[in-house]
Amino acid sequence: MSVAIRVIPCLDVDAGRVVKGVNFQNLRDAGDPVELAARYDAEGADELTFLDVSASSAGRDTTVDVVRRTAEQVFVPLTVGGGIRSADDVDRLLRAGADKVGVNTAAIARPELIAEIAERFGSQVLVLSVDARRMSGETTTPSGYEVTTHGGRKGTGIDAVEWAVRAADLGAGEILLNSMDADGTAAGFDLEMLADVRARVTVPLIASGGAGKPSDFVAAANSGADAVLAASVFHFGTLTIPEVKQEMREAGLEVR
Repeated sequence: MSVAIRVIPCLDVDAGRVVKGVNFQNLRDAGDPVELAARYDAEGADELTFLDVSASSAGRDTTVDVVRRTAEQVFVPLTVGGGIRSADDVDRLLRAGADKVGVNTAAIARPELIAEIAERFGSQVLVLSVDARRMSGETTTPSGYEVTTHGGRKGTGIDAVEWAVRAADLGAGEILLNSMDADGTAAGFDLEMLADVRARVTVPLIASGGAGKPSDFVAAANSGADAVLAASVFHFGTLTIPEVKQEMREAGLEVR
């Protein structure tokens, strides 16, 4: 049985506002997160992802408030990421109305965090966010992709494909694979990277980074993505969720 491909708008939240840039630089204001979330819910989004891009301790309180207000307005699953360092942080966000949480930097620093969250709340609440970039030259990883932190600015030397495999083994329920090279460029998802990760992991895979036109979403699904995530094209009105779903239907993909 085929599973419907999910379409997920991503809201990058900084100090209570949605922002978006290219390769995480030159951020522009894209609106109020609760208003945008309600709009996407009405348009037919299957899920919503919130990423707290500043994620300082002050930002964390802001996020809990935004999550609570959004959860009161929308009825689709809500994933929240940014600044999650412990199972208690997860507990706080789930109580505020999040359905899933995304972890990234803290899991790289301490992989046991993945198992701790999965054991306490179940794998289904845990999304591992992998910000990966291509490598070249002498210092490459076995797969040619490296995990980065700090919005793609800091390399870790960790092989992105191996990290996805390890995280799934530790209990991550989904992998959000974000191509840092493609992020915000609207030049299309990194299909090769998607296919390489898909070949090694069995958990659901979310494609992120580079969506520009409806056919990009189709290509990502055909490369192994179970869900497709985008930000700028939805926030600034380049594409609508119904347009993307229509293109996918016409390509023979199952959508909700």
